[in-house]
Amino acid sequence: MQSQMKILVTGGTGLVGSALVKKLRDLGHTVHVLVRKPSNNQHEFFWDYKVQEADDRAFDGIECIIHLAGASIGKRWTPDYRLEIVSSRVDSADFLLEKCKQHHIRLASFISASGINYYGTFTSDQILDEETGILHKDFLSDVCEKWEAAAGRFSAVASKTVIIRTAPVLSQKGGTMEELKKIADLNLAAGIGSGKQWFNWIHLDDLVNMYVAAVVTLEMNSVYNAVADEVPANRAFMKRLADAQGKFFFPVNIPAAVLRIMFGQMSEMILEGTRVSNKKIKSLGFDFKYETLTEAFAALGLARS
Repeated sequence: MQSQMKILVTGGTGLVGSALVKKLRDLGHTVHVLVRKPSNNQHEFFWDYKVQEADDRAFDGIECIIHLAGASIGKRWTPDYRLEIVSSRVDSADFLLEKCKQHHIRLASFISASGINYYGTFTSDQILDEETGILHKDFLSDVCEKWEAAAGRFSAVASKTVIIRTAPVLSQKGGTMEELKKIADLNLAAGIGSGKQWFNWIHLDDLVNMYVAAVVTLEMNSVYNAVADEVPANRAFMKRLADAQGKFFFPVNIPAAVLRIMFGQMSEMILEGTRVSNKKIKSLGFDFKYETLTEAFAALGLARS
């Protein structure tokens, strides 16, 4: 186990980042957060990787970097926004690496987010693990491949590199669940497309705990899927969400064409889905608080599950 550390976090004001920063501080770690606007908070430091600027005080004595920054993939993917999605993850990581070299910093660990879209956006009954590799080349698999390659370059300055491939995050506020709950609240819940695509998910608390484990567990030194045990099909997930909220569930699925008109290529994230395994992280002794939807829905305060 690692003792208390000084940790630098990017993306620390987002859904996952803000919860993680609080958890790390509660555990006694000193946490510096890089932010995009000047701040009076003594633990927040301005950075702008696009113009290669950062407050050097942010890097003072740091032993670990957790890189969560990245433009949302939940917006329409125009050509310019595609570049932003990649740059916000890859160029920002490369900038952090150069700052570490500039300050002669030797990290105990560099921990980076990634996504389960690494494997490709498609539907299959095959259970995918961290050794599977990319099975379907598309925009998001390309993003994740470049993202993880940028993390790999930290081997020059870090004793270990951990990559966490994350499923959609369920939480009480924000993230995937907030939008899905709105749909169910309007009695519009239904299967989407075929409804047979798999819906991987993870509760926010479990994801935060996985990042903490990456900091403190010396044996955690590789790529890990962040996904709960139970992976339902899309139609089954939406039916259980509607039932949990006491809302109506439409027996007829929403046609895929409607999603494609509304969201363009981004709709493939919703219309396709594989089954992803969490056995690797569990083999290290990591315990999920919320392995099933029943447990997760109860924790999210839904009426019944």
